[in-house]
Amino acid sequence: MQIILMEKVHNLGQLGDVVKVKGGFARNFLIPQGKAKRATEKAIEEFKARRADLEAAHNKALLLAQERAGKLEGLMVQITQKAGVDGRLFGSVTNYDIAESLKAQGHEVTKAMVRLPQGPLKQVGDYPITLDLNADVTTTITVSVLGDTSN
Repeated sequence: MQIILMEKVHNLGQLGDVVKVKGGFARNFLIPQGKAKRATEKAIEEFKARRADLEAAHNKALLLAQERAGKLEGLMVQITQKAGVDGRLFGSVTNYDIAESLKAQGHEVTKAMVRLPQGPLKQVGDYPITLDLNADVTTTITVSVLGDTSN
């Protein structure tokens, strides 16, 4: 399916690119989220007319994300979970737990922004975690997982 991107999409293209993707990806994710439209003649003409507005909105969102990245860079978040004597957690620390901890500190972060490439954290310790605040802006925070051995 041919689509026109209404914003930058990671690993797919820039604003205004006409790309070919699988139909399900377009119908179930890109189009409902407003990230793309079907690449019809009418949609392409409409995009050309609105391109300046879309680029201005993209630049504004980029500036806001860079500002948030400056506030978050180097931040340490402490999360306490029940753990055994060997440091293994009963359960794990997920991207949801990290996002909720950041929200409690007053930062606007969704769980989709938290990147855990090795999966959930299952050991006590300090972990560098990447946050994708925008398609162009990433920042790194430290998550300190503390073990609670009390019954």
